Amino acid sequence: MSGLSVDRLTSADPADWPVAAGWRPLVDTFFASAAGQDLLRYLRERLGAGAVVFPPRPLRALELTSPQDVRVVILGQDPYHGQGQAEGLAFSVAPGVRVPPSLRNIFKEMERDLGTPPPPFPEPGGSLVQWAKNGVLLLNTCLTVEETQPASHAGRGWEILTDAVIRHVAAADHAALFMLWGAHAQGKRALIDMQRHKVLTANHPSPLSALRPPLPFIGCGHFSQARAWRNTQRPVGGTGTGTGV
Repeated sequence: MSGLSVDRLTSADPADWPVAAGWRPLVDTFFASAAGQDLLRYLRERLGAGAVVFPPRPLRALELTSPQDVRVVILGQDPYHGQGQAEGLAFSVAPGVRVPPSLRNIFKEMERDLGTPPPPFPEPGGSLVQWAKNGVLLLNTCLTVEETQPASHAGRGWEILTDAVIRHVAAADHAALFMLWGAHAQGKRALIDMQRHKVLTANHPSPLSALRPPLPFIGCGHFSQARAWRNTQRPVGGTGTGTGV
């Protein structure tokens, strides 16, 4: 398939973006809609104009974590906009890429909260693929970005799809834990049934806000809270999510 073997997007055809079977009806419905068609037209125009767009697989979060396996949701905003960084998972960077500041703070809080040392660099470095394979939906609300231009594809239609994904998880038979870091992620609370699901909120882990009141990310204790919640949700002997929870 095209668009899968390089570090940038080369195809605006959703057929080149694999997803787990459980997401297929939702994804197909979106891309068949007027909003989905407008988004694809925009991506084709930008690629045709020579724009460098990341990541190579926009739907990778839906590829690695099937809806029936989602136990934890971590929401990001849009992909990293530096060369070779984005791998289609919120906060995650491709193997061998230096860990960016927000992810360093995530690892710092995990170490403070759980005593879990950060992964070694350069391998596996900041890749969170294993989290995704173990039930953590690492979902950005906008799924593509242009090189050196943060939020350049915001408002182009991805948010309609990712809101639908959040609603789908929130409507599932099993409970999930949502980690909402920062105002942008917390703006999605209206999509979540707070009675059925566990929702944790804190500032964004970026250096600009990780230590600021009212809810500093460093010291929030989300990982130990998530571990405790997970232990109430799975049978004795069940496996964790790969996040240390």
